[in-house]
Amino acid sequence: MTMTFSIQRAAAETGLSPDTLRYYERIGVLPGVARSPSGHRRYGEGDIGWIKLVQCLRATGMPIEELHRYATLMQQGDSTAEQRLQLLEGHRTRINEEMRELTTALELVERKIAGYDALLRDGLTGEPPDRRPAPRKVRVRSAG
Repeated sequence: MTMTFSIQRAAAETGLSPDTLRYYERIGVLPGVARSPSGHRRYGEGDIGWIKLVQCLRATGMPIEELHRYATLMQQGDSTAEQRLQLLEGHRTRINEEMRELTTALELVERKIAGYDALLRDGLTGEPPDRRPAPRKVRVRSAG
């Protein structure tokens, strides 16, 4: 027997709110959620797996529009596999670019921490530095 979940249980399983689950269903990102005879949503194990994929894609910055496109292509079946692959490859490229940017930012933070550690270890002199380094441009996108 296949296990099904109420919207509250699906929310607890995925960490999303019931409102978010309803929103994803309404915009077509979470299509085909079954209903009980009384009309209540019933999420299957496949739905939970799909929701977790959606969460992963959102957490890595995939825009809702792209996620909707991916969901639409999924519903159309295997004939859209190449288009889905292209969407995911483009997303992977963006993730890798963001990881490079974050690595650069992390290296800068690590250098600053090391500098402050050395300053505190060697004692504060109270003298301002002779020159300050020029600011670096680092772009960091928010996760939301």
